[in-house]
Amino acid sequence: MSESSSDWPTDTIPVVPADAAEPGAAREQAAGRGRVALRPVAEQLAKVLSTIGSIDPIQLALLDAQGLMLAEEVHADAPLPGFDNAAMDGYAVRAVDLRQANETNPVALPVVGDVLAGARSVSGMGPGLAMRIMTGAPIPPGADAVIPLEHTDRGVARVQIHRPVRTGECVRRAGEDLAAGALALAPGATLGPQQIALLAAVGHDRVMVQPRPRVVVISTGSELVDVGKQAGFGEVSDSNSYMLAAAARDAGADAYRVGIIPDDHARLLDVLDSQLLRADLIITSGGVSMGSSDVVKEALSQLGTVEFTNVAMQPGSPQGFGTLGRERTPIFCLPGNPVSSLVSFEVFVRPAIRKLLGKRNVHRQTVQAMALERMDSPVGRRQYRRGLLHRESDGRYSVSLVGGNGSHLVAALAASNCLIVLDEDTTEVVPGSRVTVQPLMLAQR
Repeated sequence: MSESSSDWPTDTIPVVPADAAEPGAAREQAAGRGRVALRPVAEQLAKVLSTIGSIDPIQLALLDAQGLMLAEEVHADAPLPGFDNAAMDGYAVRAVDLRQANETNPVALPVVGDVLAGARSVSGMGPGLAMRIMTGAPIPPGADAVIPLEHTDRGVARVQIHRPVRTGECVRRAGEDLAAGALALAPGATLGPQQIALLAAVGHDRVMVQPRPRVVVISTGSELVDVGKQAGFGEVSDSNSYMLAAAARDAGADAYRVGIIPDDHARLLDVLDSQLLRADLIITSGGVSMGSSDVVKEALSQLGTVEFTNVAMQPGSPQGFGTLGRERTPIFCLPGNPVSSLVSFEVFVRPAIRKLLGKRNVHRQTVQAMALERMDSPVGRRQYRRGLLHRESDGRYSVSLVGGNGSHLVAALAASNCLIVLDEDTTEVVPGSRVTVQPLMLAQR
């Protein structure tokens, strides 16, 4: 990864201890008579995005580049189309020969040959003659129009034509799509199917693009067991690494699950060190609160490049963010509760991945929806509630809550399709009022 744009010194990122585990009401740390407020969401996000740099462009084959952002100018080396050709099946003619043609008095012309699509050479055609021609076939020299089959008797040796034709009718002119040397696509273009088609049409089988970030996902906690193994008493199946890897892929990254790291300081540092070579961004979940075995916070706080703080949001208050290694690889240390983890990903990690992809707009679009029920929110925190977004018959949106406040409720999380965002000054939402909703549509790119 190229040099980060952050203005934080590499070895002096301040370590701010989290003041409490979430979830819970907004908290402040007392320091004598002074009180240190929780960090606003906007401030934490700005810190994240200022630290995220860019990834050097790479050259990929066309289909491998799908969905990525173009990192170079692409010009047409030759005109597109490359030659005058027929837009329809019919007869190549001269317009002047058909000026008197109509249904009552058709004009009859001798047919002197056929022109097929893919013809490498075409003989010329004199006045008063016609040639049968297929869609895409080169226009023979001497012809200046194509009369479609349906306006003829489809003759083989001689054809009767029932209407006049304009010069240039049903002819695709060389270069009418792109002239030779013209700009086909500019840097920043997202390569969807239509852009891939254009690149192929102008003869580019490989292009320079902003690559997909390589995201490494790690779950921490001695209580976790791999999916597929029966969880015993006191054990929990590792759902977070699957959820976060899927979320990273949906954001446009290539994601890799490393697996479960127990609450072991040295083991965590060894695994992180081993992953730096293949990671453009690292995500951990768990171990960031105030517990005695919160190994992520304990281990990474000592490095001086990862900051742990509490953000004024619910769920997801405890957050860790910073960089690791010589390349200053960004690392996000997210809470372990699944809802807190996914909300934290949406608020902080997804925008970072989108920035690494080179996207101009790194945030999901939001909509305004009518609240169908009452909602309460703690003052001073931005709350993210799971919701079900509906499209009403009049085209407007409405939204209802899904599940309770617990940040461990995975089933309710799976039943939701959006986050309802209640800002820091909102303490109550009454039914019928408008709220901001962030849809969680898959691959909303």
